[in-house]
Amino acid sequence: MITLLVCESVGDCLQEAPWEIQPRPHPGWPSHGTVQFKDYQVRYREGLDLVLRGVSFVVNGGEKIGIVGRTGAGKSSLTLSLFRILEAAGGHIYIDGLDISTIGLGDLRSKLTIIPQDPVLFSGSLRMNLDPFEVYSDTDLWRALQLAHLDEFTRSQTQKLHHSIIEGGENLSVGQRQLVCLARALLRKTQVLILDEATAAIDLETDDLIQQTIREEFKDCTVLTIAHRLNTIMDSDRVIVLERGTLKEFDSPTNLLKRPASIFYGMAKDAGLV
Repeated sequence: MITLLVCESVGDCLQEAPWEIQPRPHPGWPSHGTVQFKDYQVRYREGLDLVLRGVSFVVNGGEKIGIVGRTGAGKSSLTLSLFRILEAAGGHIYIDGLDISTIGLGDLRSKLTIIPQDPVLFSGSLRMNLDPFEVYSDTDLWRALQLAHLDEFTRSQTQKLHHSIIEGGENLSVGQRQLVCLARALLRKTQVLILDEATAAIDLETDDLIQQTIREEFKDCTVLTIAHRLNTIMDSDRVIVLERGTLKEFDSPTNLLKRPASIFYGMAKDAGLV
């Protein structure tokens, strides 16, 4: 069991919620990946202003949703809330109808996958970084590496799957680090995938590879993409536009671009997309 202590000040640490709560969710949960925020509020610490202010929306299972907004709009706060790294100040989040505040953090987090903006890699072998608990076979690992466009690189290394990675993955390029995170996601293949500005720091070619693989391999999964580059979410089913912690727009990119007064249209214009 892993327990995270969230420290507000020296000597004042808040322990996270329990890792396991009985009764536990059905092993097949979530089967659809429907995500609902209902009048959801959150703040980073007691006494601070809310960073999400009564956000409500429903994402249907299998939908591909882009999440955009200016800096400080609350985009990453949605991610932190889904994983319950931030706990609700009000309202609820439901996944397939189950209130996530009623289950253990272990059951919740094991059913979500995130590819973060800053890849987390550890000192050790490539295999350990992909499968630290040794759950998957070498065949599974090679398939994930192939889909993540890392198999050629791995085969070119003397130790193959046991190629040594130094702390933070400093002996890999930024793009390769993100592809390792993509391979991890492919191995776990949860029903809900979150991309938190995952391609913000990599080249367009690697970005295209990641987007292509996600479209093909996660076509039946719910994918929430916090976007740095608007072009990465232009083919989303719908787009959530946040501003100062509130939901301002939620519609397809096509419909939003038909409205020159929309915030999304203004962002697309600034990015040279219209």
